[in-house]
Amino acid sequence: MAQKQWYKGAVIYQVYPRSFQDSNNDGIGDLKGIINRIDYIKSLEVDAIWISPFFKSPMKDFGYDISDYRDIDPLFGNLADFDELIAQAHQRDIKIIIDQVLSHTSDQHQWFIDSREDLTNDKADWYVWADAKEDGTAPNNWLSIFGGGAWQWEPRRGQYYLHNFFTEQPDLNFHNPDVRQAVLDNVEFWLKKGVDGFRLDAINFCYHDALLRDNPAKPKEKRQGRGFSEDNPYAFQYHYYNNTQPENIEFMRDIRTLLNKYPGTVSLGEISSEDSLATMAEYTQGGDKLHMGYSFELLTDDYSSEYIRNTVTTLEQRMTEGWPCWAFSNHDVERVASRWSETGEVNPAQCKMLTALLASLRGSVCMYQGEELGLGEASVAFEDLQDPYGITFWPNFKGRDGCRTPMPWENLDNSQSNAHNAGFSEVKPWLPVDQQHRLQAVAEQENDANSILNAYREFMAWRKDQPVLLEGDIEFIQTAEPILAFYRTLNEEKMLCVFNLSGAKAELAIAIDIVVEKEHNTLSHHNAQLNNATLTIEPFGCYYARCS
Repeated sequence: MAQKQWYKGAVIYQVYPRSFQDSNNDGIGDLKGIINRIDYIKSLEVDAIWISPFFKSPMKDFGYDISDYRDIDPLFGNLADFDELIAQAHQRDIKIIIDQVLSHTSDQHQWFIDSREDLTNDKADWYVWADAKEDGTAPNNWLSIFGGGAWQWEPRRGQYYLHNFFTEQPDLNFHNPDVRQAVLDNVEFWLKKGVDGFRLDAINFCYHDALLRDNPAKPKEKRQGRGFSEDNPYAFQYHYYNNTQPENIEFMRDIRTLLNKYPGTVSLGEISSEDSLATMAEYTQGGDKLHMGYSFELLTDDYSSEYIRNTVTTLEQRMTEGWPCWAFSNHDVERVASRWSETGEVNPAQCKMLTALLASLRGSVCMYQGEELGLGEASVAFEDLQDPYGITFWPNFKGRDGCRTPMPWENLDNSQSNAHNAGFSEVKPWLPVDQQHRLQAVAEQENDANSILNAYREFMAWRKDQPVLLEGDIEFIQTAEPILAFYRTLNEEKMLCVFNLSGAKAELAIAIDIVVEKEHNTLSHHNAQLNNATLTIEPFGCYYARCS
């Protein structure tokens, strides 16, 4: 029998290092802070930690603008700290996944410093350069996801360079084979360090259309935001030519070939395209490209059983060979406890249900730090904003700072210096601690048997012993709002999973030919009752049963 691949059904805990734990009291979290909290992470029953970028960077986009792919920014520590983190995690049977930002670098990277000097240096063709039009305007109509045009004039060369994100993030030219090899060499540096995998940022942005064709306009009724707001001009175009090019498929194969040299390592691609679900399927099929893909399709404001069912079903129909990974929250979107709240306030019962729902879908799971506490979106005043994305689009879009505020560890009400910083740091942190988050701190929830945190731990521990949830197939049942229901099946085992997405009691008629063998009443959030073929589910309740 083939050995189970560890990533299938894995729970991956995303750490945003700036905001997790400050170990040296500079107001910014770091690698030693993660080490100091590694036993807490272990208590969450997770399989892997995904760490957002900690590489050397000017921090124009908080680490997603990398100036040295093989070194660690002093804000976060050094390579010895990273070696220690790997060792401590592996001692606890926790895998380490790190971000790789391959499509672009910082404008402070030596490659770009060389490339911009003239048209003849040995890095001249390493970035996407193009001449101006006759009237001096940009080469085409491509837009940056962070607002405005995607081209920046560089007087040294007398040309424009492409930046799909911030101006300080010039795009690499993957049509150049030397660029591809240099990027892969950087990836292998971390494989040799012992990492277990990579989360590949914006991986479908590596290639651009070599002919630089204009993107067509998108009708107003078809504009939607996936990782950006709908009033952003970026939503006004079909992005057919500035990302998701056919040549990118071969680069996915190059990545997989490299990872195959390091058995057990995995790739998780972040994908945001015109049809993200189709691209996820394309990039993971055949066993020779990415291991997993995830998109922003469940990181939206859309919250209904119909939307979730249609999204997952669509991917299931397309992804016949690959493996999905689902997330409700991350460092780029409003926290799900607020985003999907009926009242705007955090509802503990809903948070518990959402954890169970996410971890019951077919695939692996990304949980964002603080999600296990039920943290809502923090309120950050304009004068405290750090995210240039939010500063640009304020007040319609407040940026990403509200989901990036420091992790609350303690709620200290005495005179200790770090009382107002919730145990994150003894000095003023880079973003303020939300006052509501203090009340939801880890220490506040540890000893409460009914807390969101302990319900999270209980569910994840139970899930580990349910192979049908880890690797089974999924089949949805057509249900009316607000009920979402599906079967998970593995070999001869069949489990019914039912969720009430609303704050009101709901009922579901169970077909007479479904014989419930065993209800899982041991779960504290199992709050439903089956009587005479009618299942009554409490507000934000969930129900699991083995069926014949």
